[in-house]
Amino acid sequence: MTRRVFRYVPFTIEQDGTAEPEYEARCVSGDEAECGARSGNWTAPEPVEEWQRVHTQDTGHRRYRRNFGDYAVLRPAELAGSNGGTV
Repeated sequence: MTRRVFRYVPFTIEQDGTAEPEYEARCVSGDEAECGARSGNWTAPEPVEEWQRVHTQDTGHRRYRRNFGDYAVLRPAELAGSNGGTV
């Protein structure tokens, strides 16, 4: 096995501006078991919130597990912000 030694290089972690984030909700209401209904993945939070509203209206369920996902890029500090991403 080969060993390598790298000198310290400061990095920043940025949201990848070239990839859209993902929003989703799952209904976790229920006495014995979770309902489990899902909103599906969306690229904005509004459709997920509307799904929650309608699901609550239809079922009376009020408890949801919300998930947000995005992609991150690590860049050497001197290149940070070069693609328009946020730190």
